[in-house]
Amino acid sequence: MVNRNLIRGLDLTEEEWQQELNEALEGEPAEEIAWTTQEMELNRIVEGTVLRVEGDVVLVDVGYKSEGIIFHNEWDEGEKLPEPGTKVKVLIEDVEDIHGLVDDSRGMITLSKRKAEKIEAWMKVMETVREGDVVTGVATRKIKGGLLVDIGVNVFLPASQVDVRRPADIGDYLGRTIQCLVLKIDDARRNIVVSRRALIEAERAEKKAQLLANIEVGQRRKGVVKNIADFGAFVDLGGIDGLLHITDMSWGRINHPSEVVSIDQELEVQILHIDHEKEKIALGLKQRMPSPWENVEEKYAIDSRIKGKVVNVMSYGAFVKLEEGIEGLVHISEMSWTRRISHPSEMVQPEDEIEVVVLNINKDKQEISLGMKQTQENPWDRVADRYPIGSTVKGTIRNLTNYGAFIEIEEGIDGLLHVSDMSWTRKISHPNEIVEKSQEIECRVLSVDQDRRRIALGMKQMADDPWAADIPGKYQPGQIISGPVTKITNFGVFVGLENGLEGLLHISELADHKVEDPEEVVKVGEVIEVKVLRVDPEERKIGLSRKRVEWAEEAEAAEGREEKSSSAAAAELKGGVGDGNGPLFKPINSEPAPSDEPAGSAESEGE
Repeated sequence: MVNRNLIRGLDLTEEEWQQELNEALEGEPAEEIAWTTQEMELNRIVEGTVLRVEGDVVLVDVGYKSEGIIFHNEWDEGEKLPEPGTKVKVLIEDVEDIHGLVDDSRGMITLSKRKAEKIEAWMKVMETVREGDVVTGVATRKIKGGLLVDIGVNVFLPASQVDVRRPADIGDYLGRTIQCLVLKIDDARRNIVVSRRALIEAERAEKKAQLLANIEVGQRRKGVVKNIADFGAFVDLGGIDGLLHITDMSWGRINHPSEVVSIDQELEVQILHIDHEKEKIALGLKQRMPSPWENVEEKYAIDSRIKGKVVNVMSYGAFVKLEEGIEGLVHISEMSWTRRISHPSEMVQPEDEIEVVVLNINKDKQEISLGMKQTQENPWDRVADRYPIGSTVKGTIRNLTNYGAFIEIEEGIDGLLHVSDMSWTRKISHPNEIVEKSQEIECRVLSVDQDRRRIALGMKQMADDPWAADIPGKYQPGQIISGPVTKITNFGVFVGLENGLEGLLHISELADHKVEDPEEVVKVGEVIEVKVLRVDPEERKIGLSRKRVEWAEEAEAAEGREEKSSSAAAAELKGGVGDGNGPLFKPINSEPAPSDEPAGSAESEGE
């Protein structure tokens, strides 16, 4: 009866089993053997006497009228052939009956000494071996799917049952004496299947139970490295494997566990954690030695200068090894005071030895912040001395924004030229109307803020302010001038006067009649004649009128008196029944009285 429980761990189908067993029998047929020697029958084992050696056969008397023959190849190479009179057990393989009479004296009997020995060995083994027994033998031959192990007879050891982890080459076991557990005995086919793995697992299960009962966190145990993965190594503690994670191998940086351990290496490890339910154990190798972070604050004081080696460069910074197990990070922002760095590799490379300053230490997280730029003088500390207010500087436009241009006056030090400081007279919507990227220009320093690292520059300040004297002296109220329409808005028209200087022709001053849309009256680019109404140096505005160009002085004066009268009448139009603090009736959606002064710029009209 086959013990199915013993072969449950073998991952083979019935057909695969049969194929492997046939190979284990070296191709011999599994005939039924008759063990009695009372009659001359085929496939019977009998005892005979060696008569003589002739040619390539040995003649044997087996008690039959004819002699039996055994071929020389029945003896192993180098084995001495038997002397006449030697007793030998043989298997009757074939009887050649020439005339159909089995007792014919000329009949030839073919005998096999080797098969007789195998059958006797099988019978001897079967007297002592049962399924579930432990047997010992030598691995003698590698066949497809496993090994043949000689325990007196050849038994089959499948490759999957050689060890707990299938070896890379089972041929390494040839010639070794090994112990196995008998999984299956097929008496009819004279097949025996054994497993070394089942025996090992049974032993490990017993050792595992003992180990889990005695092991404790903090203990030191010896083990053997059985497997290595990218994340760590599995160490056999004797019955159970523990995981030695890569982060617990060394206080220093490790790229792969194979840098520290190797297969079959014996280690002394420390127990870090035990999960009895899942039967998992976490191990540590570095914990056998004190952590270099214990007195890190004493060794590396804040603001101290130290030397280290660059071990890794990332997009955000570089890691610097200060000693075995201690690394600090130089962030990309701490590499240079002035240089614009896209990647830390522009400054350092692995294996570079550099000087750094300790900026901060987080002992709990085992982090140290380092700085490279702190080893050099900060150029912003003396920028006010080098660029005093009012001084003239030259620089290259590095970048343009909606509000201005950044000008590099030296490496890493930029000044901002605001759009409002580009021209005294011209209204600028974007800096590209005046300057372009990479252009070299000259500016004046307006202010320096060392704490915020800002320098304000001005381009218009390189010349005198025309609003101080030139414009008020050149443009007087009542003066008739002409210029092109530069811009049309819903509240009026801007007229170009000179060098970007513009005056505002309010919609109310376009024509004698009421104008709803200025584009119905004038077009952009059209040159028109206008009269200067007012010049305001403080507000930097010039008010213009088109409808008054042909007016006589009396008509214009009358218009002025009428406007003033209307304003005074509106102010006096109040009444009440009480204290006289407000109008008797408050109009809905009332608007303020129109001013006699048109707005002078886009800013005043909400542009």
